[in-house]
Amino acid sequence: MGAAPSARPRLLVVEHEQDAPPEYVGEWLVAEGVDLDVRRPYDAGALPADLDAHAGLLVLGGEMGAYDDAAYPWLTPTKELIRLAVQQHKPVWGICLGHQLMTVALGGSVQVNPAGRAGGLTPIGWHEASTHDPLCAGVPRDAIAVQWNNDIARDLPDGGVVLATGPDGSAQVVRFADRAWGVQFHPEVGGDVFALWTAAAREREPGDTAVDAALDAIRAHEPQLRETWRPMAKAFAAQLG
Repeated sequence: MGAAPSARPRLLVVEHEQDAPPEYVGEWLVAEGVDLDVRRPYDAGALPADLDAHAGLLVLGGEMGAYDDAAYPWLTPTKELIRLAVQQHKPVWGICLGHQLMTVALGGSVQVNPAGRAGGLTPIGWHEASTHDPLCAGVPRDAIAVQWNNDIARDLPDGGVVLATGPDGSAQVVRFADRAWGVQFHPEVGGDVFALWTAAAREREPGDTAVDAALDAIRAHEPQLRETWRPMAKAFAAQLG
């Protein structure tokens, strides 16, 4: 008899709101053999007290801020899970709010972006350290990414390494520990999700064409965005194996 097939790694995914699902990243991770355990604490989905049943942690984005624990009480245990993952050397990946929560949980700070809200497609400027980073090495150097955020990391925790920055100088990819990364942008998002996020802005300012133009650009670049960011998800899946 042959050896029994190895179990698929189980990844804990913290989803902060219905309109911010794992989307493309979830699709890519599943294709790489990862089982997603998506918890929705905004809809009474409880977070585990530890990561004993999980190979790693993925923390998604959301409209709330990294300090809004009083209004969104699950942010506190989410930060605790981030710290636990780092302590246990389990892979952890934070996206947008998840990146900001990692920054705060590990001893850094977050602020409103002095350059204003980032929205639409922006280029990613890679630093030399990214060329040897296991999560980033396979990502094209001419990468563009979807942005929709107000806040950015201000002070990184001790040991944090900036791997990429945006046009405004903000940290866009950070390695917080040997197996812990945060990205300020949204590798998981295409036009459909971006349309949900910007619906209120487009309704509020019907004469402002900037958001419509951003949405059109994202839809036009979706094949490129998928090709660009899938290697990052594949690399993260390899960390879970």
